Amino acid sequence: MNTTAFITHSLKNAALEVVARFFLGLALVALALAPLPSSAAVTDITQLRVERADDGVYLSALVEFELAAVVEDALLKGIPVFFVVEADIYRDRWYWTSSRVTSVARTLRLAYQPLTRRWRVNIVSGLISSSAGLRATLSQNYETLPDALSAIQRVARWKIAESADIESGAAYTLDLNFRLDLSQLPRPFQIGVAGQRDWSISAQLKEPLVLVPPLPSMSPPTEATP
Repeated sequence: MNTTAFITHSLKNAALEVVARFFLGLALVALALAPLPSSAAVTDITQLRVERADDGVYLSALVEFELAAVVEDALLKGIPVFFVVEADIYRDRWYWTSSRVTSVARTLRLAYQPLTRRWRVNIVSGLISSSAGLRATLSQNYETLPDALSAIQRVARWKIAESADIESGAAYTLDLNFRLDLSQLPRPFQIGVAGQRDWSISAQLKEPLVLVPPLPSMSPPTEATP
């Protein structure tokens, strides 16, 4: 065996091993220094109450969530965000798939006004496809972001069905959904936030519909309420 060839081959193998270890070390260092992915925001629907009054079925609930710093920063830069609440009632049928009885939705727009340093919440009945849908809305200004978020998180006696839609003695299921609608963000911004956990705010509650009588001190809202 040629000694020189053997030595050369061994040196090459040793060099390759050193290079491999070097790049492996770099990879481990990069992995250690990389920021850990933020945990997904926890969104929960609580305090659910569905009342049956003479003029309709009303839903109240509290949606618990927190805005990530990146979302708040986008708001402060003048980018409004939109939340969507959807409620569907299904009649349970043992012999076939459940039948949807009613379906309602509302859109809530949250925006910061730099000139006045106030926060505005717009409530729109139904879903919107453009800013033109904000013409027929209820709007309210708030001094602080927590106050504005409180108005979005609390669903107060929202009419989701007519009383005649729900038959006594029949079994129904309520499907309630809440989400941050990324499709309403500016198009270039949508690409940047797609898949980011900080922008993932959504919750679903699906359970048997339990109707309770309205509280004595509460009067039904008018039909103009979105």
